[in-house]
Amino acid sequence: MSAQNSAGIQTLLDAEREASKIVQKAREYRTKRVREARDEAKKEIEAYRKAKDEEFKKFEAEHTQGNKQAEEEANKEADAKIKEIQAAGKKSQDKVVEDLLKAVFEVKPVPPEKS
Repeated sequence: MSAQNSAGIQTLLDAEREASKIVQKAREYRTKRVREARDEAKKEIEAYRKAKDEEFKKFEAEHTQGNKQAEEEANKEADAKIKEIQAAGKKSQDKVVEDLLKAVFEVKPVPPEKS
């Protein structure tokens, strides 16, 4: 009877080892699948990021052109105003300098009023 018990115990030990191997293979497979899924997700995220970057660059390029035109027009207007102001300044420059010098050199003191 001990041989039968020993054979039964051995069969159970063999079954336990086999189950342990199956569990270990399942863990390895699961770990492998998790890594693969993570790598696939990274690739999908990178592809999505590239697509959105390209979409943004396209959008930015389309809308920046309008801004460039408006900026050029504003610069032209500013240059015209600056030239206009400079011309007005040159036109009356001599009179302004003369008035300033006159005010500096011809001092007319006025006594303060008592309150």
